[in-house]
Amino acid sequence: MTTLHHPLAGEITDGVHHLIQRVYYEDTDFSGAVYHARYLHFMERARTDYLRCLGVEQSNLFASSDEGLAFMVHRMEIDFKAPARMDDIVTVLTRTEKAGGAKMILEQEIRRGDQLLIVAKVIIAVVNRHGRPRRLPEDLARQFLA
Repeated sequence: MTTLHHPLAGEITDGVHHLIQRVYYEDTDFSGAVYHARYLHFMERARTDYLRCLGVEQSNLFASSDEGLAFMVHRMEIDFKAPARMDDIVTVLTRTEKAGGAKMILEQEIRRGDQLLIVAKVIIAVVNRHGRPRRLPEDLARQFLA
């Protein structure tokens, strides 16, 4: 079992990134359930910290060449299974399904303990600093798939 650990950025265990988040009052709607758009924030944090745990610094990629390299969400499919509530501790799980060409496909889940709350598939476009498609370098693709 391979474990990479960064206290604030979660950890990668067996190719799956785990980020623990607490649900705060600001994350909820009037009923006390997490407002649907806040799940996007939790998942974005997890994707960013997943990159950090892989040793990928987005600012360095962007500045790495004349063209730079950046990641943009192209498409997202989300299934809302059950709500999280204030003070819940949730875990955001992120894994790479595909990395190559000009895109990556990431699978994400949000769980409260063993209970599945959210399932998402996120298609990430790889672009240059001008927003034009760019191939993901093979060494970087291998990092995502390791």
